[in-house]
Amino acid sequence: MLAGEVMSSPAITLRRDDSVRRAIRVLYDHDITAAPVLGEHGELVGMVSEIDLLCGAFTPGGSAPRTVADVMSRQVSTVEDTADARVLTDLMITRRIKSVPVLRDERVVGMVSRRDLMALLARSDEELRDAVLAALRERYPSGTSWEVTVRDGEVDLHGPEGQGPQHVADLLAQAVPGVRPARLP
Repeated sequence: MLAGEVMSSPAITLRRDDSVRRAIRVLYDHDITAAPVLGEHGELVGMVSEIDLLCGAFTPGGSAPRTVADVMSRQVSTVEDTADARVLTDLMITRRIKSVPVLRDERVVGMVSRRDLMALLARSDEELRDAVLAALRERYPSGTSWEVTVRDGEVDLHGPEGQGPQHVADLLAQAVPGVRPARLP
């Protein structure tokens, strides 16, 4: 599965000259933990997160930051929309980040959050079965029939002889997040 298939799109973005107050409202209203910050020409210039916005928000006096540029992170981890979801997950784990902007031709086209990845893993057995069948149809457009049963995320796969069932099981394990390796006859 690719980042472009998992991402939320379009991304909710902010501008560096947006007020901190506006940024807080945007993150809160959209129930997101971070947003990419775009420059004058739509280029990615930073990222602002809840923690960035909380810094200084409760400081006594009038010294609180005023604009997104004052609080945003300028070093941003990104992935291309063609990046494998496993690469994306590894990036989130190793860098301990909650969301990652997804780029296509150096433009932000979406965001992937931990919540997006968790949604894939939380799919029902019926949804997983539908995803497995869709992956099989894509791999075997000629109509090769497979019997697919999913129980508690585990796939039982039965198909025609000579179709390389172990290869198919490996493909499904890569293409359909949330399923455990298929059991074959």
